Amino acid sequence: QVQVVQSGGGLVQPGGSLKLSCTASGMFDSLMSMAWYRQSPGNEGDLVAVVISGNKPYSKEGRFTLSEERAKNTAYLQMNNLKIEDTAAYYCKATVHRDGDAEYSASWGQGTQVTVSL
Repeated sequence: QVQVVQSGGGLVQPGGSLKLSCTASGMFDSLMSMAWYRQSPGNEGDLVAVVISGNKPYSKEGRFTLSEERAKNTAYLQMNNLKIEDTAAYYCKATVHRDGDAEYSASWGQGTQVTVSL
């Protein structure tokens, strides 16, 4: 069993910043990737940022930066200069390999709401 726990989020004014965190724990022998997605009402989930083991983090939005602490199986999403259109539920996905499994498996965090409003 793999648990993915998120923290952070909340209400911020346009131009403000927020930092989300995501930690994967449980029974797995390697963490292949961690990714952030967001979903707003009426829209499909969109990839925000991803880091794959051994590679540099990638962010679709230049205002957002993904960083990680591999030793803690933790990823962060620093969001700066937030805009109203960034309002969404943000989800973290951890992809791991568990001993004995033939394939990688993905687990999702519980989600956290980010609201950007005046």
